[in-house]
Amino acid sequence: MTTTLILVVGALVLLMAVYISWRAGRLDRLHIRLELARESLDAALVRRTAVCLELAASRLLDPATSLVLAAAAHEARTAGPEEREHAESDLSRTLRAVVDQERFRDRLAATPAGPDLLEELGAAVAKVLYARRFYNNAVAVTRTAQRRWLARTLRLAGYTEYPSFFEIDDAPPQALAAE
Repeated sequence: MTTTLILVVGALVLLMAVYISWRAGRLDRLHIRLELARESLDAALVRRTAVCLELAASRLLDPATSLVLAAAAHEARTAGPEEREHAESDLSRTLRAVVDQERFRDRLAATPAGPDLLEELGAAVAKVLYARRFYNNAVAVTRTAQRRWLARTLRLAGYTEYPSFFEIDDAPPQALAAE
């Protein structure tokens, strides 16, 4: 009788240990996925900023528009962690104001470098949109896993803070969305 009880308790302890180990491994994989998603989002934001700076320096826009776009892109590129979301949202709004000007696509398409630059800009804007959605999805899944009672009780996530969402205005300009 005691041998059976010892075997049953040992099997239960082994199953619990395997389950806890599996949950800890899952949390670790979710944190790795979150870091990769953040790096991808950062790369997409940097690429969009670079394309905006290239458009501003291309002499395809009037000087005032170029200056406004370059200033917004520079602010997004140099913003610190606290003001990054705000600066990236400002760049999105500025980009919409520039690209959604009347006959912007026609004027840009008439220049030799215009169509390529417009295509690159459209791709960069779309990548920011998708990278932010992917990152926010990874944040939501990681937060859910960290909030489970087992993860909180046994501190399976260690002392990591809950990841925060990256919320910006990333709506694409109408002229680029029409493609």
